[in-house]
Amino acid sequence: MKSLLNAYLRNFRPTMVPPGEGDAYPAKPIHFVVPYAAGGPGDILARLIGQKLSENWKQPVNVENIPGPGGMKGAEAGLKAPADGYTLILAASPHYINPSLYAKVPYDTVKDFQGITLMISMPNILVINNNLPFKTVADVIAYAKAHPGELKYASGGTGTPSHLGAELLKTMTGVDIAHVEYKGHAPAGAAVRAGEAAMMFDAILLAMPEIKAGEVRALAVTSAKRSSVAADVPSVAESGLPGFDFSPGVGVLVRAGTPPAIVDKIYKEILNILNAPDVKARLAKDGANIVGNTPAQFMTYIQQEVDKWGKVVKAAGIKPQ
Repeated sequence: MKSLLNAYLRNFRPTMVPPGEGDAYPAKPIHFVVPYAAGGPGDILARLIGQKLSENWKQPVNVENIPGPGGMKGAEAGLKAPADGYTLILAASPHYINPSLYAKVPYDTVKDFQGITLMISMPNILVINNNLPFKTVADVIAYAKAHPGELKYASGGTGTPSHLGAELLKTMTGVDIAHVEYKGHAPAGAAVRAGEAAMMFDAILLAMPEIKAGEVRALAVTSAKRSSVAADVPSVAESGLPGFDFSPGVGVLVRAGTPPAIVDKIYKEILNILNAPDVKARLAKDGANIVGNTPAQFMTYIQQEVDKWGKVVKAAGIKPQ
């Protein structure tokens, strides 16, 4: 009898109900990958959200910039971490555009990631050189139609919002405006100020100081409605191009396969942060519109953006690199 009891005890495995997957999260520092250079709108947002997450969760949130073409280097680095929610990845417009621009992307833009939330959308603003006579977007379109190929627009690189915003304008109007590519926002903006390029679709956060200083002139914002930080500047849509709406979105991703309870916990915490009065005021000051959609809605948005920009890239005749 004793031997049977001993055998039973050796093989006994108590049945325990595991705690909720998200209950213990986060129990260690969090790594927040920003696949773009420091100082840009996405990096500024990541550091703001990271600081608030650290304060609320009492765990360090370490933001790391891993720049590279289209943000692919940083996104790929984020995918090498376990699917446990301890590595967050910032996603901006290039992430959704890459499948159309590059012949080879080292991951599946939709299937390899789990969306947390689209945090904000931020319109670009069309700025022109001060010496040009154009007063409206309609003026630019009329001149471009009469002088095909003469006007030049600057961009911070292939696939950036400053590039694709202009290509969307060209696709919708049929005008021929030449693309001049620069290595980043700063040299592209300098080119417009110097007259090397006529115009640029710039990030509103980065452009407003130059506009207020009188270094460039604003013609229109790219969102469907006017921006609160540039209320006197009309939208492209109300300037003679109905349906034009381009507000690059910035969101947070994790690796696909991350437990749903952890995804939900991260989402709810970021949503709380976005709705905090001080954060709302800061984002409004920067010209950002808070979105805060659900993980499922964000995944739908990503697929829609991939499809949308695939059509624009094809129509513009941009060849995959």
